[in-house]
Amino acid sequence: MPGVSSGTPPSFAELFAAHHPSMVRLAGLLGADDPEDIAQEAFARLHARRARLRDDGAAVAYVRSTVCNLTRNRLRHLRLARLRRPEPPPDAHSGEHLALVAERHRELLAAVDRLPRRQREAVVLRYWLDLSEREIADAMGVSPGSVKTHTSRGLAALGRALGEES
Repeated sequence: MPGVSSGTPPSFAELFAAHHPSMVRLAGLLGADDPEDIAQEAFARLHARRARLRDDGAAVAYVRSTVCNLTRNRLRHLRLARLRRPEPPPDAHSGEHLALVAERHRELLAAVDRLPRRQREAVVLRYWLDLSEREIADAMGVSPGSVKTHTSRGLAALGRALGEES
């Protein structure tokens, strides 16, 4: 190393040339999946802070410590990222499938619209709002038995209407 023998501190380029391979090995041995990047980042941080180091001999120790810290942080980040991996998105349906579903919904809504008022109310309150028979009876002002009758007849009418349109 030219700068060391003359008593002057080594230049940044000399430090890099002399210690970069060993810092890459250190990062690799510590388990970094990207040891080259870790070593590069450590030297970049040294370059930015070298003027503030009190002892020019501390540069190698600074880079070594930075490699250790960066590797530790990288491994921690990867471990957390793997734990928080989002669920894959659901399979997308084809345009044809979506068009058929939309058409089926239109048919169903049209069939519901054709039901007598009480049957329509009972079916909508039960299957769209998911209300209990008691809640439906209160909302419609009828007995729970009437709710069962209107719901049953409404579903039967929907089945016939949708079966005929298929």
